Amino acid sequence: MNKNTTNTREKILATAEQLIYQNGIHATGMDLLVKTSGVARKSIYRYFANKDEVAAAALNARDIRWMEWFRTECDKADTPQERILNIFTVLKGWFESEGYRGCAFINTAGEVGDSANPVRLIAKRHKQKLLDYTLELVGQLDIEPSLPLARKLLILVEGAITMSCVMGDYNAADDARDIAKLLLEQVSQ
Repeated sequence: MNKNTTNTREKILATAEQLIYQNGIHATGMDLLVKTSGVARKSIYRYFANKDEVAAAALNARDIRWMEWFRTECDKADTPQERILNIFTVLKGWFESEGYRGCAFINTAGEVGDSANPVRLIAKRHKQKLLDYTLELVGQLDIEPSLPLARKLLILVEGAITMSCVMGDYNAADDARDIAKLLLEQVSQ
């Protein structure tokens, strides 16, 4: 791909991601994508067969970028315990950021009924990556078995995200952090 092709495709995906995050998949039609991106419909169809392909590609790009950001921020803490607790500090910062509208993957998965739909599969893969990362952190604690604790921590993460978005309660991250701290104390005894 030449630079213009890459830039146009990236512009389409960035615009689609923004619109989907703000409005949802169903409210983001091709007309809105054309108007907001400034890319002609014909050009969009050169890269993507339909709106579903655009949405899936935009969500895949968000997954990669979001996970990279999240891991980088969480890994700034020194010890495994601190990195695990830092998850909730990072989440709270995200909750308080401008334009926060919850988890794009939870939101879009909720719009799609079919569990085999690509959007649902992308959301599932994203949550699996979160579980894998949490499991990686728990594995650094040198406890056995790691998976039950990692799953509990993921439930705290998802619960905090849901409470922050639905209830507007950004302190849910602090509450989840307190519970995570109790779990960590329990497994270190």
